Amino acid sequence: MYPMDYEEFLWARGDNTTTGLIKKVFDSGKSLGDEMNRKLMRDFRLYMLVGGMPQAVDEYLRTNNFRKTDLVKRDILKLYQDDFMKIDPTGKASLLFQAIPAQLNKNASRYQVSGVLANERAESVLELISQMKESRTVLVSYYANDPNAGMSGSRNLTRFKMFLADTGLFTTLMFQDRDFTENVIYDRLLNDRSGLNLGYLYENAVAQILAANGNELFYYTFPNEATRHNYEIDFLLSRKNKICPIEVKSSGYKTHASLDAFSEKYSERILRKYLVYTKDYRKDKDIFCLPVYMLQFL
Repeated sequence: MYPMDYEEFLWARGDNTTTGLIKKVFDSGKSLGDEMNRKLMRDFRLYMLVGGMPQAVDEYLRTNNFRKTDLVKRDILKLYQDDFMKIDPTGKASLLFQAIPAQLNKNASRYQVSGVLANERAESVLELISQMKESRTVLVSYYANDPNAGMSGSRNLTRFKMFLADTGLFTTLMFQDRDFTENVIYDRLLNDRSGLNLGYLYENAVAQILAANGNELFYYTFPNEATRHNYEIDFLLSRKNKICPIEVKSSGYKTHASLDAFSEKYSERILRKYLVYTKDYRKDKDIFCLPVYMLQFL
């Protein structure tokens, strides 16, 4: 069982029409218009903040209060921590879980286990990561050694990223150092005025959507010879006998260097290329630029 997906969240709010409208626009390849996109993005950010855990959704719908909803999510996170202690009495699983937002915020090419657990490496916690994944509380995206249609056979178990299975819980975990996440923080996030780089929050939302639709999660990085940084494809989907690379942006975009470089390197393997972001649907040459709420239709 996964948390409520975005369509189910809209149903809970009494909205039975928006998903169908978005699907028609997606199928037509036309834009919605900036005003409509801003409304739909605000609705989707509400889903990112509340999440899909039924108790949290119910609390928000009854009270319209982010603080009370956040307290419900903190109770759920505490239950997760208790369960992790049953899986692993040493507390390692709990520490790995708590560090997920910080690890993603580093924008590193993998989850750095040694930065969370001293004297540990990914190789030594593979069974623990597998148990956490099986608990359905986390999602694991593996590095694809060979980005091709058969990525399951080339996954690198020692190179991975971790996400929370519910982005609403991820939002609460981001602010775990506070007694509660104040309404003002939620309001600023909801209205896209936080001033924070929220790329990792959107990346978690994308991971949740892809996993809920039955996709295994893979990513890929490769050197940028002109800089010290790597190119990174945030997610890779297998479709037919080819792949679809996805790059995630937390706002608009000016460049998509990773997609361009990946396309040049693996042009014959690619079916379609996607940029997932917060602006209206459009095409940039052969790149499909999708607002994040359309991702459910891939």
